[in-house]
Amino acid sequence: MSEIINIKNIPEGYQSIISNGKHSILGDEPISVKGTDLGMSPTELVLAGLAMCKVATVRHIARKKGWELGDVKANLVQDIKREDGKLKPFVKVSIVIEGELTNEQNEILIKEADSCYVHRLLNSDWDIAHAELNPSSNS
Repeated sequence: MSEIINIKNIPEGYQSIISNGKHSILGDEPISVKGTDLGMSPTELVLAGLAMCKVATVRHIARKKGWELGDVKANLVQDIKREDGKLKPFVKVSIVIEGELTNEQNEILIKEADSCYVHRLLNSDWDIAHAELNPSSNS
């Protein structure tokens, strides 16, 4: 699956218009690092993608099995440690699933959330190419 994200920086703080060609959001950095705090930071956007994938997976599996759900909420907290000169992120995840579900159904949904696409993607070996300067693009 190929995904394309384009970003255009705005001169205010570190505001950036983030687009997939169909939808746009505003990203930024906190005031403490000279941003304007008008959008989520890059790490918050990564956590938001993971949280959304987990919640959507819970909904998808419940619908597929015909289980009635109320709200599904996720709370993610990231802690970063440095070990041997590398960043070592730890993300604590808690999920609340409302509805008339058995313990077994809840366990199935949590297990599925932990194997959602973004979770598996973040746990895999990434191969990120070095950025290339594109002099023909002025926008």
